[in-house]
This record gives sequence, C-alpha cells and structure tokens, in this order.
Amino acid sequence: MIKKVIEFKYQIKDVFGRRCRIIGRRFELAHVYSGRELIEVATFRAPPKKAVTSASGMILRDNNWGTIEQDFARRDFSINTLYYQPRKGIVLDFCHAVEDIHSRTLRFLGDPAQRFEEDPVRMLRALRFAAKLNFKIDQSILDVFDADMTQLLRDVSPHRLYDESQKLFTMGHLARVLPMLIEFGVWKQLFAEIPPQLSTFIERAARNTDQRIQIGKTINPAFFYAVLLWQPFLERCDYYLNKGVVPAEARAQAGLDVLKRQAMRTIIPRFAETFIREVWEMQTRLLNPKPQQIEALAGHARFRAGFDFLLLREKSGDTNTQGMGVWWEAYQDMSLDQKEAVIRQYNRQRSKNRRKSVEADDAKVTEIEPLVNVPEPKTRRGKKERPRRDESAPRPMATDSKQINADHPILKRKRVQRDLSQVVFGPTQ
Repeated sequence: MIKKVIEFKYQIKDVFGRRCRIIGRRFELAHVYSGRELIEVATFRAPPKKAVTSASGMILRDNNWGTIEQDFARRDFSINTLYYQPRKGIVLDFCHAVEDIHSRTLRFLGDPAQRFEEDPVRMLRALRFAAKLNFKIDQSILDVFDADMTQLLRDVSPHRLYDESQKLFTMGHLARVLPMLIEFGVWKQLFAEIPPQLSTFIERAARNTDQRIQIGKTINPAFFYAVLLWQPFLERCDYYLNKGVVPAEARAQAGLDVLKRQAMRTIIPRFAETFIREVWEMQTRLLNPKPQQIEALAGHARFRAGFDFLLLREKSGDTNTQGMGVWWEAYQDMSLDQKEAVIRQYNRQRSKNRRKSVEADDAKVTEIEPLVNVPEPKTRRGKKERPRRDESAPRPMATDSKQINADHPILKRKRVQRDLSQVVFGPTQ
C-alpha cells in the first residue's frame, strides 16, 4: 500500500511539474498551485493496520492506500464526506452530509473525544468551519470541547499550528472566530504572550482584514501577527528602556524576544518575522520623520503596511500617534506643490515644538545663587561702566573644607621674576 501511495505521489508531481509540491509527514498531500489558487490532491486513505500514535492518541502516520468506502469512514466531519464523480456528474453522500448542511450543523463521525485525540487540530477546524459557514456545533462536540481538551494542541508541531493560524486569519471571518478562540480556551494555546482579551485595536484590525478579503484585496497574514504582538512588544521595549538601553537597541531586542517566545506555540517563518519587525520599526519613523526624509519614507517598501498599522492605532484611540496617521493619509493624496507646502509647515511646527521642549527643560533647572549680588546690566553702556575688580586685591582662592597649614610647601614657594629683555618674540631665523 505504501508503494502505491508513493507511486501516486510522483504521478501527480509528474503531471503538474514545478507547480506541484508534496507536503506533510503524517498525512502526505500534493499542493498544486494555479496562480493564487491552491488545490490539495490526496489519495483515498484506509485505516492503518497497525496504528502509529503518540502517548495522547494522536495519529503520527496516515499514508495507507484505500477505497472510497474506507476513506469516508475515517473522515472527521460529516460535511467532509461528499464526493464528486466528474464523469457521471453526481455527488456521492455516504453520511447524510446534505442533511447536516441544510440544518447548518457541524457534526463529527464517531466519538468526538477520540477524533480530537487522533488529531487535535480538528478543534481549530471546528471553530473555523463554524465561523466561516455560520454553522452551529453539535452538542456532542461541545460536551468534550473544554480547556483540558485544548491541552492536546501542545503536542502539535508549531509549524503546523502556524499554517492553521493563517487559515483563521485569511478566511474572511476573523472578527467572528476570535471570540470563539477565547471562549473555548484555544487562544492561550496559540498565543503565548497575548492576554485572552480583544482590545479595540485587535477588533478593528480583524474587521479591516475581513473587509479587504471581501472586496478582493490581498492581505499579508503576518500583518495580523504584528497587531496581536504589538502590546507585548511595547511592554518588552519599556523593560529594556528602564535598564538604560538606547531606544533603537531596545526596540530591536524587544522584537527578537517577543517573536522567540511566540515560536514556542506557532513558529513564524523568517520572512514573516522580518516583515513584522519592519512594521514595528516604521511606527517610530512615521511618528517623527525628518522633513528632508519624508518623500523617501513615503516610497519605502514597508511604508504602506506601516501606515495602515499607524492609522489603525490612531482610529482605535491610541493617543501616542499624535495625529500622524491622518497626516500621512492626507499627504498621499496631495500634489507635488501641496506636499512641499505641507512639509514646510510640518518643519516649522516641529521646530516650534522643539523650542518649547527646550524651554520647558530649562525651566526645570534649579537657579544657581550668584557669587555677588549685583544685578546684571541690560544695556551695552552699562556693561562697559560695570566696575572692574581691584587688581591689587588678593584673588579669592578656593579652599577645601580643611584649612591649609601655614607650613604647606605651596605657601613657601617664591615667584621667580623672568628677564623679558632676553626673550625673542616672533619667528626666528
């Protein structure tokens, strides 16, 4: 049977060539790419003769060739047991899937607890189908879907959990599924450092992601990870700043720490990590840009993602944005002359704010007591007429808290008068 599966795998790869990629260890699939579309191709599978499972019951190997009758018997949800026969143009329904579709019910085949133990990712699939299709989850599933059951997700590879999280982010109903992740206890199994509560920023970002998908715009799933991990990133930045680390190094180290901790649950690919850190770094550059760098900053590769992130923060009530989200939004729609004028205005306002901050800092400095209580003349003539110190009077000498002894060598030193007539001034030949 294994030989047949291997032969089938390479037959698919030969047909589609470089557009086909074989993935999976536990359950091998052929991913065929057609433009932006992805089609999964799999063989009919049979129950293994000798089950290869983990200590918790998760199936580790599932690559046995079988018939269509054996295949539908080992499916998870009833709605996944529909088979289309392209030659006859008919749909085969072995498990009353059409009835469950009409009643909008998500039902497991077999014992739900055993199904979750065989593959804990089915918990995420259940919530994703329920949110996307607006189905109700069968009571038999709800009876076993508790916090203890979600602990099984710890046995799943962080790479696979990342792939499943991307499906949650890109299905177009992210705002609906996020509360379900918290309600069923799945949230804390996916996100290590993020508290299980939805802030205004996260909710707005989720709605914005769904709207972009509905109108056909592309999204980067890593962008929502940047939103989720923003608050832990800020807290980690404060930690390093309080230790005296310079801001640029504090932000860099905080980003590494937060992403490293998240990798314990879902391993974010390197290219996605780079994207997330660049979006975070753009926030500092967009908040206080130098006037001569504004034009170049607007053409930066990560400007659009950083701007969207900043505008979402501002519309969510974040006062730390200082209104720069709206400023950048207006700037992008201006002509060249308007951009030059608004940059000049921004430069004047920036200089004015800098002077105010300097004056505020000077006001905080404690005034120093003058050595002589004489008012400083304000006019130029008064400065000229200011009495000079008597040269014959002895110069004040700084003293330590202890009086210098009269026998001190410094007091016995005599000044040697030099004969200046022998000194040659100027360059010599």
